Order: sequence, then structure tokens, then C-alpha cells
Amino acid sequence: MTQDEWGHVRGELLKSVGKNNFSAWIDPITFEGIEGRTAQLVVPTSFIGTWVSQHFGDVILRHMMSAGAEVDRIEFSVDAQGRASGATQVEPVAKPAPKPSVNGTRSAPAATTAQELPESTLNANFTFADFVVGKPNELAHAAARRVAEGGPVSFNPLFLYGGVGLGKTHLMHAIAWELRNNKPDLKVIYLSAEQFMYRFIRALRDQDTLSFKEVFRSIDVLMVDDVQFIAGKNSTQEEFFHTFNALVELGKQIIISGDRAPVDMEELDNRIASRLQCGLVVDLHPTDYELRLGILQQKVDAQRERTPDLKIAPGVLEFIAHRISSNVRVLEGALTRLFAFADLIGCEITMDLTQECLSDILRASDRKVTMDEIIKKTCEHYHLRQSDLMSPSRARNIARPRQMAMYLCKKLTTRSLPEIGRKFGGRDHTTILHGVRKIEELISVDSQIAEDAELLRRMLEA
Repeated sequence: MTQDEWGHVRGELLKSVGKNNFSAWIDPITFEGIEGRTAQLVVPTSFIGTWVSQHFGDVILRHMMSAGAEVDRIEFSVDAQGRASGATQVEPVAKPAPKPSVNGTRSAPAATTAQELPESTLNANFTFADFVVGKPNELAHAAARRVAEGGPVSFNPLFLYGGVGLGKTHLMHAIAWELRNNKPDLKVIYLSAEQFMYRFIRALRDQDTLSFKEVFRSIDVLMVDDVQFIAGKNSTQEEFFHTFNALVELGKQIIISGDRAPVDMEELDNRIASRLQCGLVVDLHPTDYELRLGILQQKVDAQRERTPDLKIAPGVLEFIAHRISSNVRVLEGALTRLFAFADLIGCEITMDLTQECLSDILRASDRKVTMDEIIKKTCEHYHLRQSDLMSPSRARNIARPRQMAMYLCKKLTTRSLPEIGRKFGGRDHTTILHGVRKIEELISVDSQIAEDAELLRRMLEA
């Protein structure tokens, strides 16, 4: 590959990763050449090399191959100004090319080791010490703590599920940190379901599925985040199922997270859903007021350690905890914005400042009820599965709750009848209208239906 061709690759990378990522991480890289199907890249520091290898290594390799370069891996070294004692090589981002043996012939590819597994980077702030425990997440926290001890547990796998920003990923990172610190001899791998799928596809492409199987079945603790990503992807699900079975039979621990319970993931293979149900399935419920206030107070205490002169007027935290109830990420983002604003203009965080600075977030929070929340709460109230609600069943114990959910979607959201119909398994808008009118009619004559509707409305608007 020539320098001109590398310039073309840089142009493609700019489109792929975006301007900010390109200027921060890709632009400092220098192309030095290709040696034995290994692209030699030079970076200013080992930190940049490690980061680029973990986050953009596969993208760089793909664009180099598309440009015609005959490469199988990328190797980073630190330039002369940053080198203390020789080049620093970052972990290869692809399977190493075959190396010549002593007699000059080429040997077979070396099997990938567990150390070469592509993991997601762990967030240093996602530890048990930084996790605020409350009633909505106390069971999930206790289960995660038990697994993190590294000893035998009575449940395998541990399946954590819940909506966005409720702490699933935080708990998984915390488990990984705890195990690595206290049980360094264990092989602990944390990665997203997307990464699992991508590596499996690459193994198929390279006709190297044997190494893939050996690597994933040699670990002690497998942690897979966002398993809903592989739902509907048959080949990946098949391999995941066999990997899952092999690890469970060997007594290895598995921790998985998803946005829904296994039985509610319609496109998830029934065998996988059944296996997941055999372990401990824990729901992280939406945060309540007390938990949100505790999270805010912890963040303020941490900020005061960095900026002791931080001043917050009485009632501000309580106001934010009451108004922003969507998820923890939005809650923390709002507080971070207030910290930055107060620091930049050097003033106290007052109620007026809070309302002005967070006006867009507060407006969005006023529209917090979603159809997903309505369906979930309705299923919980009537002790049904979401798949039952979406099914064609006309049984009274399913049809009536389904109509209740349709009614609430119409009353508490701005969604149209066709939109609600699509949400309920592709039903016609006339079916939705019939369901809404039926509940309206029953509310006036059936006290139980009226009570159910009012109770669900209050829970959703709380």
C-alpha cells in the first residue's frame, strides 16, 4: 500500500468515524508500511495506540482491505519521540498471520487466546461503590454482588433486564471489576452481543470457527450485554446457544442483560429463552423518587470533592428528582449540565437557574409516558406476558387487558390509532378504536374496570 492509498483510507475513515473521532484518534496515526500481511502504524503515545486498537482497529483493517491491501492484522508502535525503550506493540486487532517456522515453511495459524478476545472497555466509574441502591434495583444489586464474589452460586445464568438507563450495564461492569480485582486467575470476558455476533461472522468468513469455539468455551465468566441484539439472527443465535450450553455444563458463570424478559423477546430462539429462564431473571424497575434523589446526592458529594465551593440552593435536588423520572442517564446528564453552567459563570445553582438551564429536559420529561411503559405496566397489573398481549388470542383474560392498554395508549400519549395498531402486533386502526370505546363504555358500568384504569393511569403518570 502506498502513501496515496493510505490517504484514500484516511478519507474513508473520516466518513466512517466522524470528524471529531477522526481528528482526535485517526489523524495522529502515520502509515509506515506492510510487513508479512501486517500493517505497521505509528502513533504518538501507547495510550492512543491502545484506544484506536480497541475502538477503531476493525474499521481501519476493513478499509485497508477494501483499498486492496493484503493485510490480516494491524500493529501499532510508538514514534521515536514517545519511545522510551523500543516500540510499544498494541494487542493485534485481527488474527495474526501465519509465521515462518524454523525450517522456512509456513506454520498453521495460532489459535486465538483468551487474552486476544475482543472485549468492551470497562467504565472505571461503573463500580459497586458508585451504584446507588434503592427498592427498584435492590434485588438486581444483591444478585450481582453474589456473582461478583466469584464463588459457587445457586443460579446460572443471571439475567438482568430493564429499560434504558436503569443500571444494567453499570452492574455488569461492576461485576467484571470485582472479579478481576479479587479473582485475577479467572478468565472474565465482558462484551456486547453485537461484538459476539461480529466475531462469529468473521470466524465464518475466515473459515476458523474452531478457534472461535475454543476461545469462548475456555473462559470462566462470560458476560454479554444487550442480548436482544442477536434476536432474529439465526446463525449467531445457534452458536450462542451452543456456547451457552457448553459453559453451563462446565460450571462456568454467565451473566446476560437485555431490554426485556427472555419470554418477551419474540425473535429470540425458544431454546435460548428457555435456558435463560432456568437461571435468575431480575427486573430493574424504573427509579422511584427516593432512589433518584439518592443518586443526585451522591453525584453532588462526588462533585464537591473536586469543587469544594459548589453551592446548591435548598429544594433544587428534590425538584430535579421529582421532575426527571425517565432514566438515570438523563438525570445525571441534567446535573452535569448544571455543574458545568455554575462553574463557567461562577454562581450558585438556584431554582431559577435550574429551570432555565434544564428547560428542554424538563419539557421532554413532561411527555414521559410511552406505549412501551403502558404495555409493561398493564402486563404487570394483570400478570400477563407481553407476548400474550400481542398474540391473536381472544380469550377474555387477555383481550380485556389488551383493550385496556390500547385505551391508555390513546389517552396518555399523542400516538395515532394506526401507530398504536402497529405497536400491538400490526392490528388495524379500527380494532384499536373498538378497544378504546369498549373500555370507555365499561368504565361507566363496571367499577373494577374503572378502578383498574385509574390505578394504571396514576402509576404511569407518577
